[in-house]
Amino acid sequence: MADNKTGVYICTGCEIGDNLNKEAVREYIDEECSPAVLKEHSFLCSKEGVAEIQGDIDGEGVNKVCIAACSPRIMWDVFDFGPKVLVERANIRELAVWSYRNPELPEPEDDEMSDPLTMMVRDYIRMGVVRLEKTDYPEREPLEPSNTIMVLGGGVTGLNAALGAANTGYDVVLVEKEDKLGGFAAKMYKQTPTKHPYTEAEQPSVDELIRKVEGNDKIKVLTKAELQLIKGAPGKYTVTVKSGGEDHELFIGSVVLATGWKPYDASKLGHLGYGTIKNVVTNVELETMAKEGKLQRPSDGQPVQSAAFIQCAGQRDPEHLPYCSSVCCMTSLKQAKYIREKDDDAKAFIFYKDMRTPGVYESYYREAQDDPGIFLTKSEIQEVSEDGDGKIVVKVTDTLLGEDLEVAVDLLVLATGMVPTIAEEAVLKLGYRLGEQIPDLELFNGFADSNYICFPYETRRTGIYAAGCVRQPMNMSTAKDDAAGAALKSIQCLESINHGVAVHPRSGDPTYPKFNMVRCTQCKRCTEECPFGALDDDEKGTPEPNTTRCRRCGTCMGACPERVISFDNYSVSMLNEAIAAIQVPDDEEEGGYRILCLVCENDAYPALDMAAMRKNKWSASVRFIGIRCLGSVNTQWIAESMSKGIDGVLLLGCKYGDDYQCHFIKGSELCNKRMDNIGETLERLQVESERIQQKQISIDEYDKIPKIIDDFIEEIEGYGPNPYKGF
Repeated sequence: MADNKTGVYICTGCEIGDNLNKEAVREYIDEECSPAVLKEHSFLCSKEGVAEIQGDIDGEGVNKVCIAACSPRIMWDVFDFGPKVLVERANIRELAVWSYRNPELPEPEDDEMSDPLTMMVRDYIRMGVVRLEKTDYPEREPLEPSNTIMVLGGGVTGLNAALGAANTGYDVVLVEKEDKLGGFAAKMYKQTPTKHPYTEAEQPSVDELIRKVEGNDKIKVLTKAELQLIKGAPGKYTVTVKSGGEDHELFIGSVVLATGWKPYDASKLGHLGYGTIKNVVTNVELETMAKEGKLQRPSDGQPVQSAAFIQCAGQRDPEHLPYCSSVCCMTSLKQAKYIREKDDDAKAFIFYKDMRTPGVYESYYREAQDDPGIFLTKSEIQEVSEDGDGKIVVKVTDTLLGEDLEVAVDLLVLATGMVPTIAEEAVLKLGYRLGEQIPDLELFNGFADSNYICFPYETRRTGIYAAGCVRQPMNMSTAKDDAAGAALKSIQCLESINHGVAVHPRSGDPTYPKFNMVRCTQCKRCTEECPFGALDDDEKGTPEPNTTRCRRCGTCMGACPERVISFDNYSVSMLNEAIAAIQVPDDEEEGGYRILCLVCENDAYPALDMAAMRKNKWSASVRFIGIRCLGSVNTQWIAESMSKGIDGVLLLGCKYGDDYQCHFIKGSELCNKRMDNIGETLERLQVESERIQQKQISIDEYDKIPKIIDDFIEEIEGYGPNPYKGF
């Protein structure tokens, strides 16, 4: 636009001015970038520095501001001049001055501009100005969103989530498939302690919770309800629920998934006597017996005088459940007390692999240890059988004493574990191209994938937040806290939508992907690779964006071979221009190698900052460009780099695989898979594929960065200069 005016402001504080040839930098920027305003300030983030910029905005009409100073991750809120002023940060402190390693080259005789540090700084500033020039003012998508939160599941987690959201002023629809609220908690005889001194089981608190929910006029309760379909996107979901024989159409903003758990199928535990010996029951079945006041042997109705508990029955076992369900030890301690309450002479034996009663619950364990009728030992089960009197004989190897033990009891209780409902039934029915259900953790039998990085409750479907035992095994106290977290996340989502901005991880980003459908070839790469299912498509394969599902990672942009996808402040052409702004030395020049490093903003860029702050140094040959995610890397950037004469490109991003750390789930993994396409691009250019490499790094591995860079440069030097250098 003709009325755009760019101002470049160079901070000389924090050692920048003491190490920089300021005059040489100013001359270059003035000549190459021709900004309307070019100024230095000794303390740019001070009130005086910010006021000087604001003065130029008001007086000179500057509406695009390039701050050449510290990392954009620092003082990120200081340089905010409102929505009509675009700001770009050129990181010349951490990425240049603080991390500059003197290459020990001969001092330049005539050209002071060829000083390596000067070249680094002017490249970063020029790239910042170029990015500003290619940035448009974000257009916020107009919406009239729903502020109603739907909670799926009426157990302890769902009840707490509904009540928490309603108490903050939001309307809630609570959907429960049973005819009554309360879930499994309503079927319990007693619950484990929740208050000091944590030594006695308590009467269930769920009844009071149900009364509060049913008495809250902000909460609409649908029981005997079945979810039929969720269409649309956060803020504008259209949900169909069948209840009372009728279909209810609901306009929903966000969803809390709290459908809970089911007990592990004990029929798979025949080796422990279940299904073949009548007096073998599960912990869930014993709880029901206690609730009904019938602690009797199933075989003959006689009172239970003795009981054995086998912990981790079908748990922590690769053949069954590979995980610990976290509540079973406390449950068995509680149920052993049931046996003892009925008869002072009754005995309970608990055989465990490990007794897990963390934190204050250790007091409950000690209380059981002090009970003369409760016997606990670490052991391995050898055999379960039945004698002629109907007693169950349990043979174990006591791993504490190293002896074999044998007990005969009236009842054997198997501490079976929790299986999340989404592992066994279709609790969600999303009208999404990528399927009806949210992605789960296959390695852990279907728990919702909602624990990644620092975003608990988040699923891979924006606007849907998992809480309680559908997310991970937990007790009722933890589920209450979990419900509060998921309810707050659902509220945060609605507030972001109301402001027209993105949710995590790019919270507050007002941009969204725009599609040039004229050039779209319906290849479906963007719809298939989006980690969050933000894109549907029509019968021809044309993408149908859902803006509020999008988390602004740019994976679709990296996937598109036709480069038809862009953001107002992030695009293929923008990065191409930034790469073109890098000065590539001639072949003959000393130290003439130039390395481009595309850096993920979530792990790698913070690691760079931390390394520089700790005085780590690296080669002056490298130039860093921060990107949203490695998933957004388009092969065009590689082609541009190689054709320009850059000698190598290092892609520095989050770790991927089973223990992934990518904030956008699949970005680093997708980038790695695309390396084949990148190899084809290099082959067409007739350069070595090894000139492009991807490295994984965690945010705390900042100390490894100098070696990663040095090793890469050494390898590139082995191949020699890029043959396109100088063209």
